[in-house]
Amino acid sequence: MTGSKAGPPAVKHENFFVGLKNEVKKIVWPSVSVAFKNSGVVLFAILFIGTIVFLLDKGFGELFKRFMEIS
Repeated sequence: MTGSKAGPPAVKHENFFVGLKNEVKKIVWPSVSVAFKNSGVVLFAILFIGTIVFLLDKGFGELFKRFMEIS
């Protein structure tokens, strides 16, 4: 055995939830305005990257079609 002395399962669970509650209290939650700003940045990045991937896919698809027509 490793020598760890754990209490009964109910006590271990209680200690876990007490520790969890204490850790959640330490979280600094963003304000509503910061959350909306960050969400906007994420949506813009998704749309921007999605557009780039779409254009690359269409371009390479067209290039592949033309290559297949030649050969």
